[in-house]
Amino acid sequence: MEERRFIDLAFTNDVNAEILERLSSLSLPDAWLVSGSLFQTAWNALTDRAPDYGIKDYDIFYFDPDTSWEAEDDVIRRCAALFADIDETIEIRNQARVHLWYPEKFGQAYTALSSSCEGIDRFLMSVSKVGLADDGRFYAPEGLSDVEAMTIRPSGGPFFHAGVYALKAARWKAKWPELTVLPA
Repeated sequence: MEERRFIDLAFTNDVNAEILERLSSLSLPDAWLVSGSLFQTAWNALTDRAPDYGIKDYDIFYFDPDTSWEAEDDVIRRCAALFADIDETIEIRNQARVHLWYPEKFGQAYTALSSSCEGIDRFLMSVSKVGLADDGRFYAPEGLSDVEAMTIRPSGGPFFHAGVYALKAARWKAKWPELTVLPA
C-alpha cells in the first residue's frame, strides 16, 4: 500500500480526522495519532466496512521530558476537554514515562524511550507500527505491506509478550476474519 493511499484511508474515519485537526492546539511535543485507529480504518476500507468499525480506542503519543505524573495528568485532562464531544475512547500517553510504569505492568525493565517514534518502534506487531503526527508527518518503520495484506506478524524484540500478542490477534481476528495471523 502506498503512503498517500494509507493516509487518505485513515482520514475516511472522521474521528481520526478530528483528532489530527485538533491535536496541535494542545501544543504537545512530538505528538502522534498511532496504531489501531489508523491501520484498522485501512482494513475497514479494504473489507468494505464502516471506517470506524471494530476500533476499540484512539491512541495518542507525545514525548515530554517532564516525566511527572502531574504533568501527564494535566495533559490527559486537557485532552479529555478538547475531545469531550467525541463519543470514543481517546487515550493519550507521554512516551517519556513508559519506563516508569512498564515494569509493574509487564514484570520486566523497559529502557527509556527518546521519542514517540521509538515507542511506535516497540509495538508488538509490524502492522501496528504506524503514526500520523499533528504536523502532517507519517511514520511506518516497517512499511505498509502487512496492512494491505491484512497480516498480523509478531515484531519480536526484548519487549515482546506472546500472551499479549495472542490476545490482540484473537480480538482482531474476531472482528476481521480475513486476517492472517502468524504465530508468535
